[in-house]
Amino acid sequence: MTEEERETLKRKFWSTKVKTILILALILAVLATVIGAVVSGTPFFSNVVGTILSPIRSGIAAIDRQAEQYYNYLFTYEALQARNAELEKRILEMQEDVRNAAALQRENEQLRLLLDLVDEHEDYSLVSAYIISWNASNYRSAFTIGKGTNSGLEAGMCAITENGQVIGLVTEVGANWATITTVQDSSLEISASIASSGYTGVVQGTYLADGSSVLRMNYLPTDAILKNHDQVVTTGSTLYPRGLLLGYLTNVGLDETGVAKYATLEASCDFAGLEQIFIITEFSNQ
Repeated sequence: MTEEERETLKRKFWSTKVKTILILALILAVLATVIGAVVSGTPFFSNVVGTILSPIRSGIAAIDRQAEQYYNYLFTYEALQARNAELEKRILEMQEDVRNAAALQRENEQLRLLLDLVDEHEDYSLVSAYIISWNASNYRSAFTIGKGTNSGLEAGMCAITENGQVIGLVTEVGANWATITTVQDSSLEISASIASSGYTGVVQGTYLADGSSVLRMNYLPTDAILKNHDQVVTTGSTLYPRGLLLGYLTNVGLDETGVAKYATLEASCDFAGLEQIFIITEFSNQ
């Protein structure tokens, strides 16, 4: 036998020997497990199955708990969403109720003041209208209302508030709309007097460099004694009834000629808060 053949037989021997040892070790381990089960009184197969299934059962229980938690989360989240939507709806309804109540309160107050105005001026015939849009120009003060010739309006009619404050004049009119140019616009000139002293002049809107506007009363006597906050009212004309409030004196100075005085006025009407106005269709200055 050659050396090579001897080495081959040797490797086969050791390989077979190792396999035999491993098999015997496995048999001994199984026998030890069986003997332990018998000694402890636990059925062998039950012990083996229990050992194998225990981690599987634990995994299934953990998955079940996670699924239950996820289901509870989804159910609670959907319930909270529904509750939140219901609360938001109720809040919106309450806000609308508050707005409606506030609007009704303003309207009632306007009607009460209007009744007082009509009682004081029985010669007035009035048409009420709501503002639907404002002119967007920085150098014109005008707005559009939703009433026109169908409601008896004509160009040249005076617009006032429920308090008898002058707003402006109807300058354009259609079948169901009209344009009101306000007293702040420089195109209007209104004969006026200072209520406390009787000094007369002409009130006109003036635009400042920043685009804002003020009322200016021109052609006052040089020796006129004027006080801040004095009321300025209309003197009466074919366009404006007598005694309507235009504004309050805020400053006094001499005009460019140095011959006459002028005064600046704060308009009595809050133009930013206007919603509803009243057009005087008929009046008497007698």
